[in-house]
This record gives sequence, structure tokens and C-alpha cells, in this order.
Amino acid sequence: MLSIRLSRFGKKKQPIYRVIVTDRQRDPWGKYLDNLGFYNPKSKISEIKADRVTYWISQGAQATATVHNLLVSKGIIKAKTVRAGKSKLGKKKQAAAALLKAEADKKIADEAKAKAEAVKAEAEAKVAEEAAKAEAEKPAEPVVETTPTEPAV
Repeated sequence: MLSIRLSRFGKKKQPIYRVIVTDRQRDPWGKYLDNLGFYNPKSKISEIKADRVTYWISQGAQATATVHNLLVSKGIIKAKTVRAGKSKLGKKKQAAAALLKAEADKKIADEAKAKAEAVKAEAEAKVAEEAAKAEAEKPAEPVVETTPTEPAV
């Protein structure tokens, strides 16, 4: 499987990375299929060949998380950034994320409940309207007056 990833070169404490296409199992400092550009993290300068990136992605190459975020920031691909580390979130951030998720779930549940109540009220109004319409269409029964007769003895 092909991957688009970074390969470090440069001096000590002055890293510069090549953006390369290579087989996922190959050594990142060994042979590569295509050099797509470079990225200097200290000066934040990067030069990436957008047409070659789109070509390799169309051929099935997958970018690593860091390269994906770099391509998104450069506007080469349209997507959301992804988390580029395997470390876990801290306890405070985990709690904050859980709280946000709970609030979002509660908001969705409240909206669904309100929508269900609106549908129920609309159905009840429709039934009441149909009953009133049926009552109005019903012919009125004539009132027959009876005279009291003497009881038979």
C-alpha cells in the first residue's frame, strides 16, 4: 500500500522534511517513488506539488496524519484535520470532550422530543377538525313533539 509521508533530511537540529510517496513498509530514508516537495517546520515554509499529490491520491496512496493536516492547511485537499498523535488526551480534555458530547446528545434528544410533540399535536388537531367537519355535515334530526295521552286503564 502506498503512503504519502515525511522523510527527514537536513542538519542536526535543523530538520527539513521531504514529502514522498513510498510503500508503507519501506524505510522512509530509502528509495521512494516520487518526491512531492518539502516542508521546513522551523520557518513553516513548504513547497508541495498539488497536481502530483492529487494524482497519487487518485492512485490509492494514503497520507499520514501529519501530511494530511499539512495538505489541508495548504488547501490542496478539502477535508477536516485529523489528530496526528497516538497519545491520549489529558484527563481535563477527556472530561471536557465527554461533557461536550453529553450536551450535544441532550440537545439532539430535546429537539427530537419537541418534534414528536409537534407532530402529535398536529395529528390531534387534524382529528378534531375532521370530527367537527363530520358533525357539521350530519343532517339535523327533526324534533317531534308528542302530546301527552291519557293512560289506558
